Amino acid sequence: MPNPIIYDLMAARPELLVLCMAMAILILDLFLGYANRYVSYVLAQVTLIGAAILTVAHHTPGVSFAFNGMFVHDPLADVLKLMILLSSSVVLVYSRAYLERSGMYRGEFFALTLFAVLGMMIMVSGSHFLTLYMGLELLSLCLYTLVALDRDNARATEAAMKYFVLGALASGMLLYGMSMIYGATGSLELAEIRRALLSGSPDHAVLILGLVFVVAGVAFKLGAVPFQMWVPDVYHGSPTAVTLLIGSVPKFAAFAFVIRLLVQGLEPLAIDWQGMLIIMAVLSIVIGNITAIAQTNLKRMLAYSTISHVGFLLFGIFAVSINGYTSSMFYIAAYVLTTLGAFGMILLLSRQGVEIEQLDQLKGLNQRSPWYAFIMLLLMFSMAGVPPTLGFYAKFAVLQAALQAGFVGLVIFAVLMAVIGAFYYLRIIKLMYFDEPADITPIKPTSDVAWVMGINGMLVLLIGLMPEWLMELCAYAIAQSVE
Repeated sequence: MPNPIIYDLMAARPELLVLCMAMAILILDLFLGYANRYVSYVLAQVTLIGAAILTVAHHTPGVSFAFNGMFVHDPLADVLKLMILLSSSVVLVYSRAYLERSGMYRGEFFALTLFAVLGMMIMVSGSHFLTLYMGLELLSLCLYTLVALDRDNARATEAAMKYFVLGALASGMLLYGMSMIYGATGSLELAEIRRALLSGSPDHAVLILGLVFVVAGVAFKLGAVPFQMWVPDVYHGSPTAVTLLIGSVPKFAAFAFVIRLLVQGLEPLAIDWQGMLIIMAVLSIVIGNITAIAQTNLKRMLAYSTISHVGFLLFGIFAVSINGYTSSMFYIAAYVLTTLGAFGMILLLSRQGVEIEQLDQLKGLNQRSPWYAFIMLLLMFSMAGVPPTLGFYAKFAVLQAALQAGFVGLVIFAVLMAVIGAFYYLRIIKLMYFDEPADITPIKPTSDVAWVMGINGMLVLLIGLMPEWLMELCAYAIAQSVE
């Protein structure tokens, strides 16, 4: 019988690597001059790649628990952690030039990013209310700080304050809901809660009240209506590199949070939370798409686009089936890949003294660079759900899952709203290809950004043409981990 402490530590090897390296970067940065700040960037990239290698190397198809049942090691956790780590690495590649220009190329940014990644990894492996909440708060506190990291930027400071106040309110609601569920079931462990619910003994009224608060807290982290008010302000006010991070990678952790809480812990109450998710999904698609049409700021438009995408994501969850959860996981992977490219393109086109934020700044991009205009076209087609891009198959998968669950009217409504929502994506394509450029400055990204952006754009097309392997990976992760 192995030493239980050693067993626990071995189960959390990737997390321990990220934790130790984040602290090391924070201390090492004190001794680095500005000319050597690239060391922090390199160490952060090495950490993310190293943790990804550890995750793959120690993957097992079974489900095991550590830290007295508070930490679960299963295929769902491994696949999502791998996606989180690789996506975070791409975020740092896209952000480096922006950070150098804005004076944020410091160890604090990389350390906070790694601590945020650690919070996401803990959320992904949480099998206990305390573990889930601890991971969520670690992630949230890092994101609040990153938004306000550019201390001379009044808009960023305002966004950070709004994010912090609303985030604290949502965390309080989530914690209150968890405490009520604990009071009704007598346990904080998800498996024990599920068993207590299946036995039929807990107080149903208290459970439903707790469930309402839990769903409200989860909806805030996803950015679903009616808890979406922070999304456009934070996306617009944050430094673009931070917007890239907030708008992409944490969505994996939010998806895991939903699966762990609502599916693995509270699935016996599915008939109750299903109705709440349906309302949020419908409102998110309507408000997200219609409000995005009126936007002239690119970051705000993508923020409202995110809200509508969350609505589509929820279609797979409220289907309450393995196929539904699989399609939602596929959707979130497709969304993050596309969002990384979209915000990465904003960073790529920006330069010293010129930040690309308005839609009009994309005019004539095809005349400046046909290659980057083509990549942006693929990204916008993917977000709009136009075949043969990845976004089309992702929307098709979640709507098919909802259709199989009997939600015919909702699926028809979602298709109509997707057609309406395509307008604001196609508007960007029109600006790039049919308008005269307002700026004719050559686009000269660094070689690493050029390569990663090219791969990012091509993956959106190639996975759209051959989505089977990613869908199979998601199906494997869900089938092995969700009962």
